[in-house]
Formats: sequence, structure tokens, C-alpha cells
Amino acid sequence: MEPPTSSRLNSRKRRKDGSGPNGATELDGIPPKMSRRSLGLREPAPFSDEVEIDYSKPYIRVTYEEAMRGTPVDRPVRVYADGIFDLFHSGHARALMQAKNLFPNTYLIVGVCSDELTHNFKGFTVMNENERYDAVQHCRYVDEVVRNAPWTLTPEFLAEHRIDFVAHDDIPYSSAGSDDVYKHIKEAGMFAPTQRTEGISTSDIITRIVRDYDVYARRNLQRGYTAKELNVSFINEKKYHLQERVDKVKKRVKDVEEKSKEFVQKVEEKSIDLIQKWEEKSREFIGNFLEMFGPEGALKHMLKEGKGRMLQAISPKQSPSSSPTHDRSPSPSFRWPFSTKTPPSSPANRSRNESAVTYDISEDEED
Repeated sequence: MEPPTSSRLNSRKRRKDGSGPNGATELDGIPPKMSRRSLGLREPAPFSDEVEIDYSKPYIRVTYEEAMRGTPVDRPVRVYADGIFDLFHSGHARALMQAKNLFPNTYLIVGVCSDELTHNFKGFTVMNENERYDAVQHCRYVDEVVRNAPWTLTPEFLAEHRIDFVAHDDIPYSSAGSDDVYKHIKEAGMFAPTQRTEGISTSDIITRIVRDYDVYARRNLQRGYTAKELNVSFINEKKYHLQERVDKVKKRVKDVEEKSKEFVQKVEEKSIDLIQKWEEKSREFIGNFLEMFGPEGALKHMLKEGKGRMLQAISPKQSPSSSPTHDRSPSPSFRWPFSTKTPPSSPANRSRNESAVTYDISEDEED
């Protein structure tokens, strides 16, 4: 038998071109979003001895078919679930959630066994009975809590609390000289099975604590618990304190190593950045140097241009050979004072001077 909400827990089919969130569509069976309001009760569930029951009405059990069809609001299906509920965890809460959702209209009654009964039939508990009662009271799926619940359910107990169905996992529970304490409930057709949550149980939690006992003992000693409260011997107490100091030193060394690694990593990153920048600057410098002083650099062109300008400045331009020559008029003869010699003359006027000299000599001779 499965709870009616199992259809909502089936795997959701999704289309590739889904229009909803995460590719979901309206046909995927995703429940609509609920308004932001408190869904749980504001007070813990009451104890059974605090609830008034109208015994004037006869107790008539509902059948499974009637319960599945839905009962009137004033006649919910009364489902009973019992257990030890030591170290109350999510596995307990999920089992009670399944029991609450067995039928459309369910009133969940939870029985919690006392310390005396539990220690006799199962063993020592971590939490005492009052702590376990209080933990179950504050589960949102619980409507009523039965303290000091019986280990084996009797017809009188079922009639007293007007129970219609008993919810528990389907694994046979052997105890109190019986192979299955719920065998008579199953034979009467009042058993409603639930599923256990794998990976979590009270025994698993206790196993973790026992396995890591030294760690938890050291932690509680550090938090202020005494060795007497933890039932730790004097030698173990000193050993735990020494281990705590060693662990602190190890942690400090580890922190220093991590910080040094971070520092070295930062230095490497900085050095890589500097090398890259230096390479970029060196390439730029080499490129600029070659542009200025290379074989075809700017300096060579500047020297060529300067040499050409110097040559032009040193050698003046010659007149063209085809240009006509103009005869200059002879300059008047001039004699140096106190000398019979004529001043030096240019080659063009030398012939004229010679004729003049001969003329002068002839006049002297005649004189």
C-alpha cells in the first residue's frame, strides 16, 4: 500500500523545449508554488491524557477503502505510529510524514515508549523519556502523543485510543519473544506500511560517536566540560590536552605553509608579469633602435641628406657653356705712383698694356 501522495513523488518528465522553470511543463506533475506562510502548527502536539474523547459515540473502525475515499472532516482516520525516537532525526520525521499522508483525512497519534520499557527490551538510550516526548511533540506531522506507550499493542489499547490503522515499516520487528510484534496487527488488516530512510538511524549516529569518541571528548573538554562529567580518566584527560596542543601547532604550521605558498605564488605571478613587461619594452626598444640606426634607418637618410646639402653649399653652380660672353670695356690705365711699372693686369687686358708700353717707349726714344 502506498500513500496517496506517491503520484507527486514520481519522477518528473521534462521536455527539451519546456516552457516552465528548469524546462518543466504543466504536465510534469510539479505542484504549484505556495504562498509564503507558516504551514506548521504554532504549538506542540498535546499528550493523549490532555485530550478529551467523546466516548458517547460508538467506536466503529473505517475500512481501508473508506479511508482512501476520504472520511468526513469530523471523522478523520486515526493512524497510530510508535517507536523509541531516541536522538530524533530526519528518518523519524520522514516516517511520521508518510504516516500522516496515508489517507486524505488523517489524525496521527504517536506512541513513545518509556525509559524503563526501552531499557528492558532494547537497551540504554541517549535521551531520556522526557526529552524524547518533547522531540516528538514538536514534529509538525504529529497531532497527539501517547506517553509510556506499550511495547505490544493490545486490543484494549487500540479501542481506548480508537485507532483505525497502525503505521510502521514492513520489516518484521522481533522483540519480547515474538518474531514480529506487529503480526496480529497485520492479520487484523490494520497495518499500513511505511518506508525506512536509508543512511540514517539512531544506531548509525551512536556508531559515529563511538568511532570518533576521542575527537568529541577533546572537543567537550575544550568547551569546558570536566573529565568527571565525560567519564574520562586523569591520564586520558592529559593525553587529550596534549593532543589538542599538538593539533594547534600543526594547524599553525599548516597555516604558515599555506600563507608561504600564497606568497610564493604571488611573487611568481609578479615576476612573470615583470618579465613579460620587460620583454615587451625590450622589443619596443630594439625596434626603435633599428628604425633609427639600422641599415635602412632614419639616421642613414639624414646623413645622406646632410652630405648632399654640404656638397651643394661647397661647389657653386657653373654658368652654362652656351651662354653668350660680353666683352667688358677696358679699364683706364693706371700707373703706380713713383714707379714706371704698370700694375698687374688681367690676361684680357695684357695685350692692350703691351701696346701702350711700346707706345710710351717710342715717345721716349723720340725725345
